[in-house]
Amino acid sequence: MKEILSLDRVTYAYPTEEGKGRTAVDDVSFTVNDGEWIAIVGHNGSGKSTMAKLMIGLLFPDEGDVRLFLEKLTDENLWDIRSQMGIVFQNPDNQFVGSTVQDDVAFALENNGVPVEEMVTRVHQALAQVKMAEFLDHEPHHLSGGQKQRVAIAGALALQPRLLLMDEATSMLDPQGRAEVIRIVHDLKKDTGLTVISITHDLEEALLADRIFVMNKGKLLRTGTPEEVFAHGDELETIGLDLPFAMKMSNLLRENGLGLKGEHMTEEELVNELWTSHFNK
Repeated sequence: MKEILSLDRVTYAYPTEEGKGRTAVDDVSFTVNDGEWIAIVGHNGSGKSTMAKLMIGLLFPDEGDVRLFLEKLTDENLWDIRSQMGIVFQNPDNQFVGSTVQDDVAFALENNGVPVEEMVTRVHQALAQVKMAEFLDHEPHHLSGGQKQRVAIAGALALQPRLLLMDEATSMLDPQGRAEVIRIVHDLKKDTGLTVISITHDLEEALLADRIFVMNKGKLLRTGTPEEVFAHGDELETIGLDLPFAMKMSNLLRENGLGLKGEHMTEEELVNELWTSHFNK
């Protein structure tokens, strides 16, 4: 598989008046391949948001290298590399600059000098991809939280990025809005092969990823598929992460004497075993 992003022994400490302060990212290395969905999870202060800033060149490492599209990220190539990325942040209101939905999605295209005819096509395509085509002329501040974040994703997709990075992009949404956004991104990744990196503290969201990177105290604690990572549920809870509901319920049922065969990542898996093994007799 083709490498699209890598960190090689990256370390970063925020500066203070006395010099270097707390090390936020500590000797972290990993590789992301083209077409993968990677979820980077960790509690507040684990280093995951600092790592997001290092990936997009808002910060540069004190030690080690960040490579995007096989190039080392530097001041000289920063804008060229960033033009190949779509970035969606936590609060969509902070990203809106246009008076209508279509103006907002077109904003970055105008800045990049995209011809008007192509710009119109890209705006319509991107809004259709996130199921927001009918809101073309709506004012962004009248939309729901989930709709606003879908427009923010459309703005990123209109740039035709090779990599979509979402930094806590669902954390301010209600459960319905969160589910909408996650479903949209999941479908886009499946249909287009888009590479997705999701920075999140929500382990329910991380279940959809191909691989999960767990951060703790600035270090990469564990990597693997969701099944491999969640096999260490006790460790995840110890560092302050909240397990998915189905896993917590499975553990509670076992503690109360109900024999269950395996770990249940989703509610559907849990219900299926309960039905086939315990109730459908």
